[in-house]
Amino acid sequence: MAKKGSEEKPGQGPTVTNRWWVDLGGTEKTRPKRPPGPAGSQLFQVGRDFEQEKAKEQLTDHNHRLLMAADPPNGGWGYVRLGDSSYPERELERVKKLVALPPYARGVIIDCGRSIRLLVTGTPVGERLLELALGEAPSFDCWVRNEWVREALFEDADKALKALQRYMREYLSPEGIAHAEAIAARA
Repeated sequence: MAKKGSEEKPGQGPTVTNRWWVDLGGTEKTRPKRPPGPAGSQLFQVGRDFEQEKAKEQLTDHNHRLLMAADPPNGGWGYVRLGDSSYPERELERVKKLVALPPYARGVIIDCGRSIRLLVTGTPVGERLLELALGEAPSFDCWVRNEWVREALFEDADKALKALQRYMREYLSPEGIAHAEAIAARA
């Protein structure tokens, strides 16, 4: 049975203030306020004054400049190395064999050392641009008249390379372009 405290009156039940198991606060230690951590503040500093449209234009302009610098022939590949190290030659040849360019397409392999990017376009150069990045997480992006229209992620490089063949037919072939323009005309 509960022991009656000094605040209890006969005939009344126990009150919260006189029970030892009830935490009423007052014994808490206040923690000093710390300045925000450097990781969080740096993350938000990176995004300050970021202009999405300007970044998109610079990326598509950069890709276009790389295409013009490599000047690949129709149905063929050009090559640009951006760093001091290079992607394994054996793997580059394997990629070229797996992605046989049709006569209506031309491409550039951009060697970044540990990874490569494949830029593929048709005629006129740069109007329709396919980009396949082969690295740890292969990804695909497509631009039509400088507008980003598609993105895809892949489990591995082989699946990405197979998909690029399909995307070339869809976005660069005369039939694919005619189909896209017919759909746009109906919209």
